Amino acid sequence: MENQKKSILVITVLIIIAALSRLLPHAPNFTPVGATALFGAAYFTKKYWAILIPLIALWASDLILNNVVYAQYYEGFAWMTTGFLWIIGAFALIAVLGMVVLKNKVNPMNLLGTSFAASGIFFLITNFGSWMSGVMYPKTVEGLMTCYAAGIPFFWNTVAGDLFYVAVLFGAYEFVKSYTAEVAIER
Repeated sequence: MENQKKSILVITVLIIIAALSRLLPHAPNFTPVGATALFGAAYFTKKYWAILIPLIALWASDLILNNVVYAQYYEGFAWMTTGFLWIIGAFALIAVLGMVVLKNKVNPMNLLGTSFAASGIFFLITNFGSWMSGVMYPKTVEGLMTCYAAGIPFFWNTVAGDLFYVAVLFGAYEFVKSYTAEVAIER
């Protein structure tokens, strides 16, 4: 039981650190959003934690970003943006993907495949949401395709961010697990 509590703490801390990394300067869409969903889904034993903890960390970092970094774009305190609902939908689907593919099957090939799939899910859902809820593109098939085409440059940053943060999160967790096992053996 004690090891399980430590594991939950390590997973949670890594997710919080990843979410806070969004506050550092970075290329557009080079973020840990997909990676935290996959990471939580792979290692949290309770499914609601797998979605809830990474989502809360993401939302908390959004609060800081929207009300400190981008405050000039909002009137008053911004609890969430309209696009955040589409991000939540993408996030939930990515977490479900992680629960299905990664649960008890964390290996390099599964991580690579789910990372690419997470990027695709995020791209498809958030750009669809931008088209649906925005005014930049006409509500036609051509408008939707234009919206997706405009998102392609950001997609490559999403792929790079997901690959980077998947490597960092999963690698850091495995390092901590092996380090604590070595410390326990030396005692």
